[in-house]
Amino acid sequence: MKKLSIRVAAAALLSTLGRPSLAQSALPSPSQPPASTGAPVALMSLELMREKGLISDAEYESALHDLQETTGAQTHSQQSVVFGRWATTLYGFLAADMILDSTRSLTEAPGGTLIAQGGTPAGDNARLTMSVRYTRLGLRMKPPEFRNVRTSAMLESDFLGNEPAVQTGPYPGTPLPTSPYTSEGAYFTSPTFRIRHAEFKMETPAVDVLFGQYWQLFGWGSAYQPNSLTVAGMPGEINSRTPQLRVSKVIKGDPVTFELAVAATRPFQRDSGTPDGEGGLRFSVDSWKGTQTIASTGTQTAPLSFAVTGLLRHVAVNEFTSGASKYTNNLTMTALAVDAFVPILRGTATKRDNSFSIQGEFATGFGYADMYQSTTFGIGFPTPAGAGFATTATSVKATYYSPDIDPGVVTYDAAGKLHGIELTTYIFGGQYYLPGVGGKLWISGNYSHQESANSHYYTNGAPGSVLSAVDWFDANVFTDPVPGVRMGLEYANTRDTYVNGVFAINHRVQLSAFFIF
Repeated sequence: MKKLSIRVAAAALLSTLGRPSLAQSALPSPSQPPASTGAPVALMSLELMREKGLISDAEYESALHDLQETTGAQTHSQQSVVFGRWATTLYGFLAADMILDSTRSLTEAPGGTLIAQGGTPAGDNARLTMSVRYTRLGLRMKPPEFRNVRTSAMLESDFLGNEPAVQTGPYPGTPLPTSPYTSEGAYFTSPTFRIRHAEFKMETPAVDVLFGQYWQLFGWGSAYQPNSLTVAGMPGEINSRTPQLRVSKVIKGDPVTFELAVAATRPFQRDSGTPDGEGGLRFSVDSWKGTQTIASTGTQTAPLSFAVTGLLRHVAVNEFTSGASKYTNNLTMTALAVDAFVPILRGTATKRDNSFSIQGEFATGFGYADMYQSTTFGIGFPTPAGAGFATTATSVKATYYSPDIDPGVVTYDAAGKLHGIELTTYIFGGQYYLPGVGGKLWISGNYSHQESANSHYYTNGAPGSVLSAVDWFDANVFTDPVPGVRMGLEYANTRDTYVNGVFAINHRVQLSAFFIF
């Protein structure tokens, strides 16, 4: 007991004199390196990175914005490879589709592809498509925040790339094909990998800057994309991505947020010499939220919001002549889009049951059909007088006209005057999450209408090949049977109205499954 008392007294005396106690002396000195806290490379979720202070709340919200469109409710637990304060996130889904169409008109993504009319082999026979081309793969990279400036980059791809046309025989075709072609087997089993998004952004206290390929600002994609099993874009839905330089500013209030943005985007016609201009304003009420699934996989909680966007573009089309063009005809066109998402029965991230939301979009203007998937309404360019084939006793001379612009946005009338194609569209839909199932079962439906008030002027004598209107609707049921897996069943109906009054209808039944990672 005496020895123990002496040791305690000595420790107390040393502590009083400012010297380390016997217990303290066993600790490493400040000059010694700290013990290892683990491997320099680690796997952790976005939520855990925020809790550990590796990313700020603003960086966390930025990551959710980038990834939720694909991974939805799983985004907060998305695993990232962390090296120091650098983080790289691999994300995406594997998609498997089985689609039965009543006509031989469409691939997985119907878009604005014309429906074959009855009385033809394509219009009177069915098509069964089985595909994994919608499978998506993405990488998001984030360095540490530097002096209140947050930077990140995203590279996202799928397998719906620009393929050669399918030719099922004879080989070679008659007449000989003028472009490369492929077989059905190669088209679906060896598809082309393509870029969806390839952009980087800098978020600063003043403004945010985005440079690269991303959603068009027009239509504020993809915040108002309908919940549907149909591979986007569906008929009547603004769905377009393009290279751009965008500047935006988010003004957060309580509970209201405003976002203003302007963008210089890749011009529809490169040889116009000027970028397309887009601008918009978005307003959201952050305290009024509901469950929203974007497309098929992007389930999230989103606020009540409205957006107005505009488009301004200029084209310079080669003059309407059969000879070599010496001049161009210039045309400036505008378009307007209004979008909304409205939660009726509210939902939260932890309680999606019995939540119901609606979304809608209205757009009108001239020369903006490229904002929709594969939409031209069948409108091309007329043939100038004198163009075609001139035959002599010894040779055949071909004279062609090249407008130097893709079809569907502008065309010439018979008098040689340039016009923009007028287009008015609307799409609206709703999604309801059934009660008592933990948000794992829901239904959705959508309806869209497209019409052109001037397409009948540009049929080039073939009114049965140009559309005046398109109507489309669908009904879907989705379920999440186990974590990471989503399945859905859809019925969709597309009705094309041709200028000559003929209707062409396609019925579609689609079964799809997704493994989301």
